[in-house]
Amino acid sequence: MGKKVVVGMSGGVDSSVAALLLKEQGYDVIGVTMQIWQDEAEEIREENGGCCGLSAVDDARRVAQKLDIPYYVMNFKKEFQANVIDYFVREYVRGRTPNPCIACNRYVKWESLLAKSLGLGADYIATGHYARIEQLPGGRFAIRNSVTAAKDQTYALYNLTQNQLAHTLMPVGAYTKEEIRRMAEEAELPVAHKKDSQEICFIPDHDYAAFIARESRTEVPGPGNFVTAEGVILGRHKGITHYTVGQRKGLDLSLGHPVFVIAIRPETNEVVIGENQDVFTQHLTCSKLNFMAVPDLTEPVRVKTKIRYAHQGAFCLVEKIGDDRVKCTFDEPVRAVTPGQAAVFYDGEYVLGGGTIE
Repeated sequence: MGKKVVVGMSGGVDSSVAALLLKEQGYDVIGVTMQIWQDEAEEIREENGGCCGLSAVDDARRVAQKLDIPYYVMNFKKEFQANVIDYFVREYVRGRTPNPCIACNRYVKWESLLAKSLGLGADYIATGHYARIEQLPGGRFAIRNSVTAAKDQTYALYNLTQNQLAHTLMPVGAYTKEEIRRMAEEAELPVAHKKDSQEICFIPDHDYAAFIARESRTEVPGPGNFVTAEGVILGRHKGITHYTVGQRKGLDLSLGHPVFVIAIRPETNEVVIGENQDVFTQHLTCSKLNFMAVPDLTEPVRVKTKIRYAHQGAFCLVEKIGDDRVKCTFDEPVRAVTPGQAAVFYDGEYVLGGGTIE
């Protein structure tokens, strides 16, 4: 029998085809769906079949039957609550905008699932991410862009460790979405035409502020003032958890022209409002660094940096300014640098590393 791999099956077409490909390559494949936030008693069937919805278990089980592989549901609710939901709420209350998928990938999908899988005698875990893992000439592992820029998911994976990468397979990264769907059709997988999941899986109604109010273990800041950078009061806001840097819609400020959130000040419960040009900056600092293609940054390096998932990336100079801090100076100003989001550095097609924007 080939090497044993545990495939994280979300019930979607990508992870289903990952299992199919690995089986065809001769691996001993086991399918696992991670139960992380959904309650089996609740009959939720989200229309988008979010990556962790209840329909995920039904669909993944049907795919596993079709592929004739063993299938299990593993409970990771405790880990997800601590590392994703609590973190998400805490960051918003601090006036920051977190990326829960990055935290979920690092601490739940990889740390927890990998530990459990290795304990069961598996050699690898695998996912349906559009990314590729390669071992570089120096021996280090790095994530490389998928062959399709349209679906590339490397941004949300920058925080994985060398040990995690050494035990991970991502077979989907070598194909386009159209090719993946075609393979699913040819193999007659029941999820071949299932829609892609969107948005944050644990907030199906997209009402972040209401979710934060329900879940927070501390008091959530209430209404406060909209102010200019100079401190002039422009009106009242609903609470800082309703806003993010760069936001234009939903401000309910009639100033006669479009205005934007340019900063959030949790210490004074103020949301700072400015003009479009105020949303641009040429500098950012980030901490909580994770280097991938290199062990660390020994000298300044010019790389392409993405400051959010959907950002195309922009060139900047990255230099260390402390043990766990770097400064990025962009060639051209970038829009809506948002504290709490990740800045991910690319050396060509490879992830050099990244950190959390301060």
